[in-house]
Formats: sequence, C-alpha cells, structure tokens
Amino acid sequence: MKKYLIAILAIFSLGQFSFIPSASAQTPRVSIPDFADLVERASPAVVNIRTTEKVMVQQPQGGIPGLPEDQAEFFRRFFGVPIPGIPNQPKQTQPSPGQPQEADRGVGSGFIIDSNGLVLTNAHVVEGATTIYVTLTDKREFKAKLLGMDKRTDVAVVKIDARDLPKLPLGDSSRVRVGEWVLAIGSPFGLENTVTAGIVSAKSRDTGDYLPFIQTDVAVNPGNSGGPLLNTAGQVIGINSQIFSRSGGYMGISFAIPIDEAMRVADQLRFNGKMVRGRIGVALGEMTKEVAESLGLGKPRGAYVRNVELSGPAANGGIESGDVILNFNGRDIAKSTDLPRVVGDTKPGTSAAVQVWRKGATKDLAVVVTDGEASVVSAKKPESPNSNSGGTNAFGVAVVDVSEAKKKELNIRGGVEVTGLNEGPLARSGVRPGDVIIRIADADVMGVKQFEALVKGLDANKAVPVFIRRADSTLVIPVKPK
Repeated sequence: MKKYLIAILAIFSLGQFSFIPSASAQTPRVSIPDFADLVERASPAVVNIRTTEKVMVQQPQGGIPGLPEDQAEFFRRFFGVPIPGIPNQPKQTQPSPGQPQEADRGVGSGFIIDSNGLVLTNAHVVEGATTIYVTLTDKREFKAKLLGMDKRTDVAVVKIDARDLPKLPLGDSSRVRVGEWVLAIGSPFGLENTVTAGIVSAKSRDTGDYLPFIQTDVAVNPGNSGGPLLNTAGQVIGINSQIFSRSGGYMGISFAIPIDEAMRVADQLRFNGKMVRGRIGVALGEMTKEVAESLGLGKPRGAYVRNVELSGPAANGGIESGDVILNFNGRDIAKSTDLPRVVGDTKPGTSAAVQVWRKGATKDLAVVVTDGEASVVSAKKPESPNSNSGGTNAFGVAVVDVSEAKKKELNIRGGVEVTGLNEGPLARSGVRPGDVIIRIADADVMGVKQFEALVKGLDANKAVPVFIRRADSTLVIPVKPK
C-alpha cells in the first residue's frame, strides 16, 4: 500500500509541474546580434586618413638641452648624430634651417563610396592639410586629392588613384529608428580598424549646426571622425562626426551626420568643388512658449525673424523684423533651425512662396532666393537693465520720439526710445535705456502720445508682445502691464 501511495504522489507531482508555464513561453527571447560577418565584409572599405602640414625648421641649438657636453657626445655616438671632427661618418640628411618640413597634423577615418577611389570623410579631418594620405586595410598607402569640403556640414570628399576597390553600400538615414543596433568602424587614437557598437539613442538632434544629427551611444573617440556608422545590414547610415564630452574623450553620446544629407553635399563637392546654397538674408531668434502665446500662435513654431538684411532677398520680398516664418516653399517650419536647412536646399534664383505670421494673422509673400550663406544668429540673452528713473505708465518707462538719424540707423519707420525705467515690467524683462519700442501687440508705435494711449488701453491681466529694436536685432518680449 505504501508503494502505491508513493507512486500516486509522484504522478500527481509530475502533473503539477506539467501545468506550470515555462518562462520562455511568456517572455520572447531577444538575442544580441553577431556583428562578426558584417565587420568582415565592411572593414576593407574603411580607410585610415593621415594628414600632414608644412612647418618651418628652426635653427638648431648647440648641444643637447639639459645634458653636459660629455653626455651629449655619448648620445650623439649611439643615436647616430654626426660628431664634428670625426671622418667617415654616415651622411645625415637634415632640412636647412628656415626651410619647410612636412610634419604630422592629425589622423582620422573615412570610407570608400566608389570603387574608383572616392572616399568620404569629415571636413575637419582634412582641413588645413598640405598632404592627405589614405591607407587601406591591405596597408597600401595613397596620396589623396581633396575634391572639396564643406565646413558647415563637416563633409569632405577625397580621391585616390586606385581601381576596383571595395565600397560600402549606402542606407536610408530617414528610416533609422531609435533603439536599433548600429556600429562604427574607424581609427580611434590611430588604432586602425577598430569596431565599436551600440544603439541609436535619438534622431534629428540639433546641436546648433546646419544638420540634424543621429545620436548614438556608440563609442567614438579622436580618430573615429569621418568613419562610417553602419546598421545591421552593413549599410552606411551616417558619418561619425562629433561627441559630447567634458573630458575630450567619449562619455556615452556621439553624433553622426545622416548619410542622406552627407551624400547631397558630397555630390555637389564632387562636381562643383564647393557647396552652393540658397540664402534670403535673415537673422533668427529663439521662439519660446511665452513669446508664441503672446503672439497668438498657441505653441512654439516657426522661425522668428530677429533682423532682416537691408535690401536683401527677404527685405525685397516683404519680410520684416518681428515676423515668424511658418512655411517656406511648401515646407512647414517647426523651429528656427529648420529654416536655414530649407533655404539652403533651395536652388538660387527660385521664387519661393513664404508664409509669415504678422500682427495676429498669416501673410503670404514671395522671396527670390540668392546664392550664398544664410545668416543664422542665435538670440542673445538680454543684458541687465540700467537702473534709471522711469515713467508712470503701466510699463514703467519714460520715452521720447525717435530722431530721424536713429530711425535711419535702425532701419525703422517709427517707435519711441526708452530714456528711463523704474521697477516695472519692461525693466524686469531686460529692456534698457536706448532701446526703441516699435510695436505693441498688432499696433505699430509711431510716437510718444500714441504709445501712452496704447499702454493705457491694455488689459492689466493679459500679456502682450512688445517689439523692441536694439542695434541690429528685433526682440519680442511678452509683457503683462502692472
């Protein structure tokens, strides 16, 4: 009986275990990719780039600094330095003092995009170089010719005299997804064909430069610049260009130029030797949440025009300081940094349709794009106001009519000049004596009497945009009257 009981318990126990779901059935298994085959295929198309520059040879000094003459002679003997007075010494070739000599300048990386010797890299890798040397993985070294570079996007194209070279396939950087695996191949610290891997941590990252970057956590160090960022299919999706660092080395964030943008630049560099961009002649400022709300935009969007170049394309097309550009040539402008990219992509000579926000409504204009660099200037933080006796109005300022000379200098039609401030809302917002108030909400300010009437009629509980002209900038400040 005891044997039967043990057998039944064993069967029941097995039955219990058979109903317990396994962990593998509940949680899908995620495997880490094996990059070995990919690296083996891609590495031959990644190159090391070494640059040199000409330096002047200094007049040699007698002896060896820091050593007595008898010890200096010892080092001359054993390290092959000629010693005066001893015949039949090996002849040493030394450049004459005052003559240029080739000296190493720096190292970087690049990758082959055409089997006939076209190499893509960063502009900062080859900028200022007298000679560019490209070394392949099979140790062949070539002198390269710089076809063109664009410092604004940090893209450069060089050519070596070689044929039937391995090349890397190009991917589509617009399809990159945050979280996908990527890897970099390059020469960090001059260590050739070094591979690092990680994931895409952000897309369209603005760093104040012309292009939006792909952000990754791939280890990128000095010497990696110009090397490829590859997806798991072995396609190039970016050029490793920058790192975020407080120490000079990798700290967990690196940035790559999207390959779609890089190739658009590279194509022009190959055939024109330079990058041709459109421009309209505007300086831009930051669009904050407070400014957007005071202007009636609801949320921050568009590019705020801080200044317009006198007689430039934008001015000729009717764009004014204080406008917010919402759409340019059919493309919506989400933020100020979008506009230079869109304008730069527009062919010079194009008549572009521009939609601006002005005085609480949209206005359609046409601007003829010209050839050149588009001006982009970040808005400066207002300086601390000077303490001065102010007026008794709701803004707490004393003002006078603007002289004709100052109107001409600031390129304005009217306004009032601030001569003093008390502890009112304009002083707290950074306005200072010498500033010119040119507009309040949708009303242009033309003189002192009109200004006082406008301020008197404002709702004390509602913030209004006040447009301030200072030097070559138009600032918009949301102000709630006291």
